[in-house]
Amino acid sequence: MLEQRIQQQIFDSADLQYRCAEMLPRAIAEAAGALLAAITGGGKVMVCGQGPGAALAPLLARAFTGRFERERPPLAALALGADAAQEVRALGLPGDVLLFIDDGEGDSAAVVSAAQAKDMTIVVLAGRGAAAFGELLAETDVLVAVPHERPARIAELQLLVLHCLCDAVDFQLMGEQDL
Repeated sequence: MLEQRIQQQIFDSADLQYRCAEMLPRAIAEAAGALLAAITGGGKVMVCGQGPGAALAPLLARAFTGRFERERPPLAALALGADAAQEVRALGLPGDVLLFIDDGEGDSAAVVSAAQAKDMTIVVLAGRGAAAFGELLAETDVLVAVPHERPARIAELQLLVLHCLCDAVDFQLMGEQDL
């Protein structure tokens, strides 16, 4: 019984990944373009999140400032803390990108408003709260919406999206990698 439950978790995750492989590439490519524009334009990527997203934010910042899968010069990125809106107000500049990883539970309006006030581009990775961002985001912002209700599945896909973003930026900066 327990093994069947575990197997079903794996099947559910794989099914969601398969569905997202058809639905999300355009939004992820747009998000990668926003990140690349900030980095090549002298800006930085500021990453924050709620719930599991707060744990994922430092992973992206580290992959940019360190390395993802290969050596390259460090890219300007930082993970924001618990008072992300205040940090955006203090450190955000026009041309920067705020990458917000939403868990659908908290209030994201403060950090989004802070980034908008600084004329930053906003990239949101959202799950079940994605519809709320339709009213908050500008036309130049990017929403990557994971179509699922379970927090575990959403977090799994958000991690995959972050890996796709790292790979896309590295690919555009450095070309194809020999594996």
